[in-house]
Amino acid sequence: MEEALFKSRTVVLFGEINMKVAQAFSAKMLALAQDSADPIKVFINSPGGHVESGDTIHDMIKCVGPEVKVIGTGWVASAGALIYAAAPKKNRFALPNTRFMLHQPMGGVMGQASDISIEAQEVLKMRDRLNQIFADATGQPIEKIAKDSDRNFWMSAEEAKDYGLVGSVLTSLRGL
Repeated sequence: MEEALFKSRTVVLFGEINMKVAQAFSAKMLALAQDSADPIKVFINSPGGHVESGDTIHDMIKCVGPEVKVIGTGWVASAGALIYAAAPKKNRFALPNTRFMLHQPMGGVMGQASDISIEAQEVLKMRDRLNQIFADATGQPIEKIAKDSDRNFWMSAEEAKDYGLVGSVLTSLRGL
């Protein structure tokens, strides 16, 4: 199956996002970029996970070289939505029953009060950075992104299209 996916220039990214997933994804993307400049398709179904691992995958999609088309399926939430937003809007697709969710980053830390304060400031900076990424990706004002993502903000594929996150809702994979 891996060989067939490689030949079709397709990467499947399903499940929780962590460093191991980011490493495997990056290796596949680099191998595909080395093989050809033809477009790469990424199917994503993820509840999210580790934000920095999501950042790694987001940056790989933006910087790898070949055009990347992302196809959301199932659910694309949290760090999964961050990854999805890396592609240009014209290359962001969703299957009809896909659900999307944006929210604030979460963090947890124990230790001295000064360390907790430092970590809290970092989470706030991360929230602002993510809000800007989603504002840029959707065309929504950053204030709307901040308000909407203050709590779990769920959207259907069509709602995400209206919001600017999805470029097109597919009824067939032909022609991708």
